[in-house]
Amino acid sequence: MHKIIKTNKLKNSEVEIEAELAFEAVKKQRNKAIARIQQGLNLPGFRPGHVPESVLVSKIGDLAIWEEAAEIAMQDLIPEIIKESKLDYIGHPQVSITKIAAENPVEFKIRLVLMPEIKLADYKKIAKGINEKKETKFEVTEKDLEDSILKIRETYAQHYHTHAEGEEHKDDEKLPLPEINEEFLKKLGDFKDEADFKAKVTESIKAEKEHREREKTRLMIADKIITESEIDLPELLVTAELNKMEAQFQDDIARYGLKVEDYLKHLKKTMDDMRKEWTPDAEKRAKLQLVLNKISLEANIIPDAEMVKKEVEHLTNLYKDADATRVQEYVIMMATNEAVFKMLEEVK
Repeated sequence: MHKIIKTNKLKNSEVEIEAELAFEAVKKQRNKAIARIQQGLNLPGFRPGHVPESVLVSKIGDLAIWEEAAEIAMQDLIPEIIKESKLDYIGHPQVSITKIAAENPVEFKIRLVLMPEIKLADYKKIAKGINEKKETKFEVTEKDLEDSILKIRETYAQHYHTHAEGEEHKDDEKLPLPEINEEFLKKLGDFKDEADFKAKVTESIKAEKEHREREKTRLMIADKIITESEIDLPELLVTAELNKMEAQFQDDIARYGLKVEDYLKHLKKTMDDMRKEWTPDAEKRAKLQLVLNKISLEANIIPDAEMVKKEVEHLTNLYKDADATRVQEYVIMMATNEAVFKMLEEVK
């Protein structure tokens, strides 16, 4: 049903596979493509998912339907082609259709980033040196406890305080703080008494201090390994990181009910300006992922298959439209990264 035409080596550890797919395979996905397009199309007089095919074709054209069908057909095909090519790649493949016409094979390209040349620093020595200096005892002072309880009481007051009818709340108004009594503790959670409440708050503060120290240690280890390693960084990986950062930026702006265009206008910047500013961080993220991949291979770190399976099922159930292959790749990557960091934290 498919055929690899040729494989082209590009610069920056990139490779491009030219292939074609029999049109019969695309035909089988036409109904699924129509259904998918129907769901995302809003036309006056028609409910989503109920736009007749003839109307759909008149609005978007038959070629758009065949392109959607081809993309569906290629979802399971791409991993198979890459496997046939026996290429040691990283990241997510970039696929582009180069030629499509009814009753003719669909021609497309798969662009991959191969594992680049990396001269890895002595990561165990680096981790050992940093681990020897990290904080291991976490004291919770009376002031820590008092400050934390005060924040809890202030948050409670902001959420539950009610004014008399018609009374307006002023921004600088100090709300009355609740007393730490049985009624207050019951509303907060499952606390036996004030002593139990303070004990659990103390545990929470200690856990937060441990978490901050762990994150600080991980960052120090990662930075030093990246600095002391020699990495041939593929541009495609940097672009992928920039795309993630841009998507996150747009989501954050939308969450505040703002438009990206308006926000950028306020900053007197373009999206290109933002991407240039993000580039150093994008390069650092890309290098970190390369280093973690390399360490996982050298140390033979493989995440638990059952855990990966459960997490993939959880995420695909949570995000129905998510690509299952991408979800699995993401889960494996995150689980592997976590396992590598845990290994580095235990080096003594």
